[in-house]
Amino acid sequence: MGKSLTRKIIESHYASGSMISGEEVFINVDQTLTHDINAVMTYLAFEAVGLDRIRTECSVSYLDHNLLYVDTKTPDDHIYLQSAAKKFSVHVSRPGNGICHAVHVARFGIPGKVSMGGDSHTPHGGAIGMLCIGVGGMDVATAMTGVPMRLKMPQIVKVNLTGKLNPGCNAKEVILEMLRRVSIKGGLGKVYEYVGLGVSTLDVNARATIANMGAEMGATTSLFPADEQVRKFLKAQGREADYIELLPDEDAEYDEVMELDLSALEPLVACPHQPDNVKKVAQLGKEIMQKSGIERENVTEQKKVQQVLIGSCTNASYSDIAKAALVLQGHHVHEDVSCTCAISTRQIYKQLSHDGYLEMLVDAGVRLLEIACGPCCAIGQSPATNGVAVRTTNRNFKGRAGNPTAEIYLVSPETAAATAITGTFTTAAEIMGADIEKLKTVQEPEQYFIDDSMIIKPLAKEEAARVEIMRGPNIKPLPVPEDPKQNLCVGVSLKAGDNVSTDDITPASAEFSSMRSNIPLMSQYCYHRYDPTFAARAKEMGKSIIIGGENYGQGSSREHAAINPMYLGVKCVIAKSIARIHKGNLINHGIVPMLFENPTDYDGIELKDELEIENFLDQIQTRTVAVHNRTKGNSFRVKLDMTDNEVEVVLSGGQLKYLKKYLMK
Repeated sequence: MGKSLTRKIIESHYASGSMISGEEVFINVDQTLTHDINAVMTYLAFEAVGLDRIRTECSVSYLDHNLLYVDTKTPDDHIYLQSAAKKFSVHVSRPGNGICHAVHVARFGIPGKVSMGGDSHTPHGGAIGMLCIGVGGMDVATAMTGVPMRLKMPQIVKVNLTGKLNPGCNAKEVILEMLRRVSIKGGLGKVYEYVGLGVSTLDVNARATIANMGAEMGATTSLFPADEQVRKFLKAQGREADYIELLPDEDAEYDEVMELDLSALEPLVACPHQPDNVKKVAQLGKEIMQKSGIERENVTEQKKVQQVLIGSCTNASYSDIAKAALVLQGHHVHEDVSCTCAISTRQIYKQLSHDGYLEMLVDAGVRLLEIACGPCCAIGQSPATNGVAVRTTNRNFKGRAGNPTAEIYLVSPETAAATAITGTFTTAAEIMGADIEKLKTVQEPEQYFIDDSMIIKPLAKEEAARVEIMRGPNIKPLPVPEDPKQNLCVGVSLKAGDNVSTDDITPASAEFSSMRSNIPLMSQYCYHRYDPTFAARAKEMGKSIIIGGENYGQGSSREHAAINPMYLGVKCVIAKSIARIHKGNLINHGIVPMLFENPTDYDGIELKDELEIENFLDQIQTRTVAVHNRTKGNSFRVKLDMTDNEVEVVLSGGQLKYLKKYLMK
C-alpha cells in the first residue's frame, strides 16, 4: 500500500521510536514559532537550558497577540522577547506585522517541513503541505535545542472532498461541518488529511481556515497536499523556489475515511458555547427577512445581535475580507450593531487598501482594528452584558471573549457581514440576491506586496553574544516543579465538570494576558472565572489534586493553565479524559495526568476529599495507580495514558530537568 502525506513527512523527519499508530515516535523539528503572551515562559526555559543559540533551521518570535498596552507589563515583555530573540538568533515579527499563523505561512512556511508552535492553531500551516503541530511553550523550548519532538503516532483520517463551494459559502462551512460530525474531542490522536478533487478548488487561505480550526476537533493537526494551489501561493509571495510538490500516493492507506461534498454545504453557525454546536444559519434569526422577502421555515431561535467581528487568524485573508466588503457594499451596519474588522497581516491590509476594499468597509460603518489577534483572545472588543456576538474567529467557549455572560456565535465572513447589516442572523444570499455571483470574482492576488521590513533577522553569532537580555520588573523566574514523592496524601482542591477550557483555568484579556510572565501574580487568578475561590483554597491546602470531567483542558495551548496550578501545589489531575496539548503541558510542568479506569468513580469524589496514593513512583511506571479516598473510605483505580518518555519526564520532575539531563549526555 502507498503512503499518506502525513506518514511521508513523519518518515522523512524520523529520529527514533515506533511508526505504529498510538505508539511513541520522535521526529526532528525544522521550525518553531511563539507569540508574545505565551513566549516569555518559552525563552525563560531556553535560557535555563544554557545554550547560546537555537538549533532549528528557523524560529520566529511573533509580537502579535496583546498589543493593547494597558500598563507597563506587556511592553516590558515585548522588549524582553526582542532582546532574547537577538541573543539566541531568532527572527522577530514586530507588532503590526501580523498574526503569527498567517505571517508564518506566507513568509516562512515550506512544504514538507515540520513546525512546532506555542499556539494551538499552529496547524494553520497544514494549508501548504507542512506538518505543523501546536504545543506548549516548554515543548517549543525543547525543539529549539535541537532535541527531537515527542509525538504519539497519530491515526490518519482521509477526508475526501468533492464538489465546489457555492458563492456565499466559505471554507468556514467546511470545518464547521467537520466539527458537527466529529465533535470537539473526536479528533484526539488523529491527523486529518484532505484529499480529492474538491481540494483543488480551495486556495491556500481557504485551506488555512480548515487546518486552523482542526484544533477545535482535538486533532493533532490537519494537512493538505502541496499542489498547484500551493505553488501559486508561494509564487505570489515571491518564494516559488521553496515549493516542492508533495502528494499522498494514489493507493495511500488510511485509518479512516470521510466524504464531504463542498457543493452541498450551506451557511453554518457554531452556537454557544462550543465550536461543535453547529446549526444552519437559516435556523436562526428573524422568521421573515423583510429586506429580501425570503420566508424561513423551521426557525428554532431568534436572536438580536449586538456585535460583529470580522477577522482573526482563521478568517482574515485577502479573499475573506474582500468578500465581506462586497456583501456590505451599498449597505450600512445596523444602528444596534458594533462591527469591527481585524485583518490578519500588514501585507493583506496593504493589498485590500490598494484594491479599494477597506474603503467599502469604512463606508459601511465598519471600524478597522489593529493588525493583531486582539479580540479573539479577549484583548479588546468585549461583548456587552448578556450580549450576542457574531465572530469569524475559532472559539466560542464561555468567557472566551472576556465576558462570561455573552453568547458567541462563529460564522464565515460573508455571513458576518450580512448579519452586521440586518442585526440578526442573515446569509450573504439574502442580502445580495442574484448579485451574490460577484463573490466568485474575488481571487487571491497573483503577486502580494512583499515587505519584510517589520521582521528583524537573526544576528551573527559574534553580535548575538554581546546582546544583553532586558527584563522588566514583572518578569519573574520560571517556576520549577518539585520532584514527585513516593507517597502522596492530599486534598481535592477542585472538582471540575466537562469541557473545562484553558480559558477557564487561565483567563484571557489584556489585563490577565499581561500577567503571564509573572506566575506569582498570575496564579492568584487561576480558575478566576470558573471558581474564584480556587487559588486561595489551593494555596491554603499547600498540596492538592484536581478532579476533572471529560475533555479537561480543551482549547488554547497556553501552558500557564499547567504552570499556575503547579505553582499553587497541584500534584495530579484525575479526569475522565484530557485534551492533548494540556496533557503534555501538565507532564512538562510536573503535574501527573491520570484517567479514571471507571468514569463513574468521578461521581463519588467531592471537594476537599483526602486522597492517598502509596508507592506512587513505582505505580507510575506500571501506568496503573490505586487511589484511596480516606474521607469516603473507598478506593478506585486510575490509569496513565503516557509514553515511556512522558513517564521519564514526570519522574524527572518535569521537562526542564529532564532536558538538562538529556543534553548533558
